Amino acid sequence: MIRHVLGATLVAGAVMAGFTASASADAAADGLAAAKAKLQKYTEKPVFVAPGEAFDAKACAAGKKQLSIPNSSANPFLKGIIDRMKKVGAEVGLEVKEWENQGQPSQWVQGVEYAIRDKYDIIDLISGIDPSTIEPQVKAAKDAGVKVMTSHFYDPSDAQNPLVSSSLTIGFGEIGTVLANWSTVATDGKANILLIVSDEVPPTKPLVAGLKSELAANCPNCKIVQEVNVGVTEWGTKIQPSVQAALQANPDINVVIPIYDSMSQFVVPALRLTGKTGQVKVATFNGTPFVLDYIQQGTVDMDIGESLDWIAYATIDGHLRDLCGLPVPSALNVPFYIFDKNNAAEAGTPAGYDQGYGDAYVEGFRKLWKLQ
Repeated sequence: MIRHVLGATLVAGAVMAGFTASASADAAADGLAAAKAKLQKYTEKPVFVAPGEAFDAKACAAGKKQLSIPNSSANPFLKGIIDRMKKVGAEVGLEVKEWENQGQPSQWVQGVEYAIRDKYDIIDLISGIDPSTIEPQVKAAKDAGVKVMTSHFYDPSDAQNPLVSSSLTIGFGEIGTVLANWSTVATDGKANILLIVSDEVPPTKPLVAGLKSELAANCPNCKIVQEVNVGVTEWGTKIQPSVQAALQANPDINVVIPIYDSMSQFVVPALRLTGKTGQVKVATFNGTPFVLDYIQQGTVDMDIGESLDWIAYATIDGHLRDLCGLPVPSALNVPFYIFDKNNAAEAGTPAGYDQGYGDAYVEGFRKLWKLQ
């Protein structure tokens, strides 16, 4: 009797294990299919959507000045946007200047004080400077009649600092989901990820949250093996050795995600020195031209691009609308576009700031601004 019961129990256990394995395989297959479907729209050429009604941008911008303060002038992505804003601003008569800095809050403070003293009309805190970090100076600027605005900084889920005049948000959480789904598809649902972040930069939080949530939803067999946090001012000294150490300690890592693509310049040498180039996939975000060159060279696999030139137009558009009392869009509305080995050459060789996305936005903004 005991033998029969034991046998029945073993059979039942084997059947249950079979059901569990089958259910797990089904979940993985369903997740992989969902990830592929969600990636589709990011492989299609971006489409221009007007952010508001047309207005006379030249009349609005006449005699006005904007000081753009990046979180660090060493970041090529931000440098590229500001360089484009200088040219775009010149089209309508808005003077744009960069406040050069090395990522120190004391330098951001000096920039705001300079803008107040030199009677700027707009202070643009671009991608990474939390207004609460320099709140006394932001308040002083507001009191002096200088409009402090943020661009490419807040996620739509974030609460805007009340002292800021307006914010042009970007879907950092959405970017996290794209990185997760790409990693899922690229590894057939078996991603072992090394994640490189900068927690001091506020957009990191929604981006990483989106990535982890999407992995949990679509990739039961994926995991983040290690998460490395490196401050912006330490990228040049800490990313490369951290990546090398992680790859040596965890040989099963098959994807590295430096969440901001300017980090890639320190990831690529680490892969080369550990003999992992071509074996470990690299996926990232921003569309900085030198990283698109890396894709063409085979050292980076994917970059979620956003045209730096398009960002420049959208930022100038939003800030001028605020300056002149018009309704301000709540987001930059710059589309995301996946670059990989199949289309990276469309960005030019070497890659440019505004290639590969089409140019419909240029005519679109010029019409909006009544320049044609």
